[in-house]
Amino acid sequence: MAVKTADAGLEERWRDILSVHARTMCEIDRVLHPHGLGASDFEVLDILASAAPKEGEQCRVQNLVGRVHLSQSALSRLIGRLEKDGLVERSVCAEDRRGVYVTLTRKGRDLHAEVLPLQRDVLARMLSG
Repeated sequence: MAVKTADAGLEERWRDILSVHARTMCEIDRVLHPHGLGASDFEVLDILASAAPKEGEQCRVQNLVGRVHLSQSALSRLIGRLEKDGLVERSVCAEDRRGVYVTLTRKGRDLHAEVLPLQRDVLARMLSG
């Protein structure tokens, strides 16, 4: 009986985590929508801004795969949309033609800086207490 109770507690905690995650992602989507971004779009811009903090610095797409909760193909499509919107640029790695680099453009850096406080405010509201 104790195992069943422990399992029920784990299951309840897991469902609570999923619920907080879902509500937080929806709220981030809502506040970023007027800026033309969704939560996943922002996540990629935010990782790029921290992984390559200086303008012109590059990040390999492969380095994003483990940090963004998207499949590799979904991430590739998302990067394609961000590129189309002028927020990132892609280039092929000269040393390894299979590798692809992503760089935030000036427009991408500016938009990231503009919406960063909005996203952080949502995190503070949704994850406090």
